[in-house]
Amino acid sequence: MSEHRDPAGGDPATESAAVYLRFKALFGGTTSRAAGRRRRRVEPNESVPYGVGRDPRGLGDVVDDLTSELGWNSPLARSEVIASWPDLVGMETAAHSEPVGIDNGVLTVSCASTAWATQLRIMRGELMKHIALRFPEAGIESIRFRGPDAPSWKRGPRAVPGRGPRDTYG
Repeated sequence: MSEHRDPAGGDPATESAAVYLRFKALFGGTTSRAAGRRRRRVEPNESVPYGVGRDPRGLGDVVDDLTSELGWNSPLARSEVIASWPDLVGMETAAHSEPVGIDNGVLTVSCASTAWATQLRIMRGELMKHIALRFPEAGIESIRFRGPDAPSWKRGPRAVPGRGPRDTYG
């Protein structure tokens, strides 16, 4: 059997041992592979795979979180109140009334006649309860029912101040 010699003339067994010892000194003195694997410490706000909060979520949940984070819940809830008016009051009542807008927590509803406005004023408490249950983020504190606008007697380019033609009414 012939011995393998290094062309430089050194012993191959001692040279490989020297390289091994040098790498061992540079990269740590662990002898087993499992002992060399250490877990890196995770910072509290660092994202880790398969950790808490990493589960997939639905698009609706993501949009809900985004709207609440940006403070859009109240305006969106107000627009939902206006959009779902027929569901809140019923189709017949919705045919004779229409929400105009919400200002400072007051929902303004325009009615087709003074009779409908009066009837809805009587039902104000019930409507407030339904709105508060379905849309608590809307912040509606009261409802104002408006009858139809009265006709204007001011017609034409020359209007005279005063009561006009109404002064002859009883």
